[in-house]
Amino acid sequence: MDRDAIEALQMHGQDIPWLVEHWAQAKPEHPALIWDPPEGAERTWTYSDLLDDMRRIAVGLTARGVGRGDKVLIHADNCPEMLLSWLACATVGAVAVTTNTRSAPTEVAYFAQHTKCVGAITEAKFAAHIAECGDALQWIVTIGEGTARPDSTTFASLHGEVSAWPGRSIEPMLPFGIMFTSGTTSKPKAVVHTHANAIWASRSGPRTIDLGTDDRYLIYLPLFHVNAQSWSFFSVLGVGATAVLMPKWSTSRFWDVVERRHITHISLMPFVMGALGSPDRPTTDLRVGVFGLILPMLDQMFGIKVYAAYGMTETVTHAISGKPEERLPERSMGHATPGYEIAIVDKETGNLCAPGETGELWMRGTRGIQLFLEYYDNPEANAKSFEDGWFKTGDMVVMGEGGNVFYRERDKDLLKVGGENVSAREVEDAIGGVAGVGSVAVVGKRHEFLDEVVVAFVIKGAGASDDETLERAVIDACRARLADFKVPRAVYFVEEFPLGTLDKILKNKLREMADEHPAV
Repeated sequence: MDRDAIEALQMHGQDIPWLVEHWAQAKPEHPALIWDPPEGAERTWTYSDLLDDMRRIAVGLTARGVGRGDKVLIHADNCPEMLLSWLACATVGAVAVTTNTRSAPTEVAYFAQHTKCVGAITEAKFAAHIAECGDALQWIVTIGEGTARPDSTTFASLHGEVSAWPGRSIEPMLPFGIMFTSGTTSKPKAVVHTHANAIWASRSGPRTIDLGTDDRYLIYLPLFHVNAQSWSFFSVLGVGATAVLMPKWSTSRFWDVVERRHITHISLMPFVMGALGSPDRPTTDLRVGVFGLILPMLDQMFGIKVYAAYGMTETVTHAISGKPEERLPERSMGHATPGYEIAIVDKETGNLCAPGETGELWMRGTRGIQLFLEYYDNPEANAKSFEDGWFKTGDMVVMGEGGNVFYRERDKDLLKVGGENVSAREVEDAIGGVAGVGSVAVVGKRHEFLDEVVVAFVIKGAGASDDETLERAVIDACRARLADFKVPRAVYFVEEFPLGTLDKILKNKLREMADEHPAV
C-alpha cells in the first residue's frame, strides 16, 4: 500500500477550522486567546468567539475575491488582528504568507512577488514595505490607525456576517501557510505548510511538552515564526488550552504577565534567562520551558522543568525531544519524537555514520504532515533538500549512548543571530556590488546576548575609498536590501583571506579573527 496515502488517511476530515470548531462545541466558553498589551485594551476570545471571528474575516476576504489557494501577505507585528487574519485565510482555503517585520522593503516585495500574493494585511508603519510590492497587490487592509497605501481600507472592513460564511470542504493536504527561511543560498526559501501539518503539530506538540487543556502558553515570540505558530499556538489548539499573546518580549512585564495570567508554559530563549534567573521572581504557575537541550542546571536555576526540543520550519514542530523525567545525558537533544525517523549521514560518502561519528542530520516523515510540503516554486531547492524521502537538515549531530542525539554544529554559511537564520551568501551578494569592494566573506562573530552577529571581511578593489567611508557604504547597502539582523555589525579590511585546499576560504579562521576584535 502507498505509505503517503495511508498517512493522509490519518488526517481524514481534519483541518484548522475543524479543530477550532471542535473546541467551540466541546468547551465554547473556555478562553482560547488572551491579548495582553502594555498599553491599550486587553481582550479575551473564547473558543466560540475565536471561531466566529475567523468566519467573519473569512467572509470579508471572500468579498475581496480571495479563494482557495490564493496567497495573502500578512506583514504585521504580534496582535490579535494578525493571528485572526492568519486563521481566517485557513478558513477560506487561502494561504497566509506571514513575513518577518524586520525585513527590508525590498525583501518584503520579493516575498509577495515570489508567492504571487493577491492582497495584504499590514500596519501603517510598514507603508514603505507595501509600496515596494507595486501594483501586484489588488487590495490592502491596514491594522490600526493610518493607511499603508492610499487605497487601503481599515481592518474593520474585513468583518462580515458570521451567518454569511457558507463553509468549505475539508482538505487536510491543502496548503494554509508560507514562511520564509534562510539557508545557505542567497534567497530565502518559501516553506509551505498544509492543514495536515497544523493538525500534526496540534497532536504531537502537546504530548512532547506535557501541555494540558487547562494550561496557558505565553507567546511573546513573533507570530511569523514557526515557534509561535506551530510549537506554541497549534499545541494550544490541540488540547483546547489557552494562548496568551504579548506584542513582543518585555523583561519588565514578563513576571507580571506570568503571574496575572497563570502562565504554565513558555518557549525558552537565551535572552529570557536573565528574567527567569532573577532573585526577585514571584511564585507562579510557570512549570515548563521549551528549550533546545537537556540542561539540568537550568531546571535548578529557574525552578521549572526545561524540556529539550529540536525542530525547524521544515519539520513543523518538535522533531527531536526529551523530558527532564527521562534523566537524559546533559546537553542531549533527546530522541526522535514519535512520528519522525532520523539518520546521521556522512556528507562526503552518503553513508550512515557509526555511533560517536559526526554527520548531517536527515529526517523522514510524510511531506505535508510531519514535514513541510515543499519549497514554493523552487524545484532546485526541493531536489537538493530531499533524497529518497529524507530531508537534509544541514545540522551536524552525533549519536551518543542510549540513542541520544547531540548537536555539534551547523553549516557554517548559515548564521544564527538571536534565533534568526542568516545566509552568509545573501549578505555577501548584497556587499559584492558596493563600489570599492573587491572580495567579501561573511561570518558570525560571538555575541553574549545574540549568540552571534554578522561581520564582514573585505578585500578592497580598485578605486576603494578609505576604511571608514567604505565600511559605511557597505553597511548602508545592506540596510537598504536586508533585514536589520542581517546587516553586518562591523567590516574588517584585510589584504587576503586565509585559504585552504583548492583556494577555499577558511571561514573557521575568519571566525577566529573576528572574535579577536573588540565586541560589537
